Amino acid sequence: MAETTLTLDHADPLLLFGTHDVHLRRIEAAFPDTKIVARDNQVRLRGPSTTLDSIVHAFEELASVADRNGTVTAGDLDTILAMATANPRQSNKKVGAVVLYTPSGGMIRTKTLGQAKLLEASHNNDIVFAIGPAGTGKTYMAVALAVAALKARKVKRIVLCRPAVEAGERLGFLPGDFRDKVDPYLRPLYDALEEFLPTEKLTTHLEDHVIEIVPLAFMRGRTLNSSFVILDEAQNATAVQMKMFLTRLGVSSQTIVTGDITQIDLQDAQQSGLVEAQSILKDIKGIGFVYFKKIDVVRHSLVKAIINAYERTKH
Repeated sequence: MAETTLTLDHADPLLLFGTHDVHLRRIEAAFPDTKIVARDNQVRLRGPSTTLDSIVHAFEELASVADRNGTVTAGDLDTILAMATANPRQSNKKVGAVVLYTPSGGMIRTKTLGQAKLLEASHNNDIVFAIGPAGTGKTYMAVALAVAALKARKVKRIVLCRPAVEAGERLGFLPGDFRDKVDPYLRPLYDALEEFLPTEKLTTHLEDHVIEIVPLAFMRGRTLNSSFVILDEAQNATAVQMKMFLTRLGVSSQTIVTGDITQIDLQDAQQSGLVEAQSILKDIKGIGFVYFKKIDVVRHSLVKAIINAYERTKH
């Protein structure tokens, strides 16, 4: 048995432990072989050393969420506990690693093992495929990594793209020019960027084409040097489009491809390029694959229940 004392500076004990210590009771229930005593902003732990590591990380993440959001929801605690108890014998030091600082001074950290693996894979490969269910933060983390690379001057620009499955005649009924028609498909990328960059800086980068957000079809014929390139919703790229996209990569560039192969919107006759890429590219050095799981979901706790319910209907 091991013992340790954790001091959580600047943490509000009421937010950390919950009203009537409801959060603390849930953490204790998740680790029944460990004794936890909390007083003010100090937590004393006694139990197996590997378990203590997981609990320490859980409390640190709890404090980070409380500081960042000013509250800790039941969903936040669900995510933290799921991650802490998923593999107590394999503490991953990259979970909780800071990826980027926001304009407000907040920190974007890896929250799950899947996100930690994406961070590590992006450091070791020029092309990374991030595949898994909705709500796991694949796009969010990919854009954070791109902005971090731009700020560190590892790249000169960011190019973000998505397939617009209904592009062409199906968009004809929408008002405005082509940009107005495809913007709804690209909105999630804007949302992430707006959190990571000051409004003025983002506007300037978009005007100067330091950051480009474009439909996948507009990538044909380009060569992207010194760029961080992201293909989002890649399950809706055809095999031909996927090959076209991957061969745009130029010198000193990096690519992250994200997608969920359970949500393919292509017509039945078309094969998803993301599905095909898994078998064709799996053994190529410099290309990494990261698979996110249900446990990596960081949205509302109901998202996991929804994913489970749909999976049950398939069996």
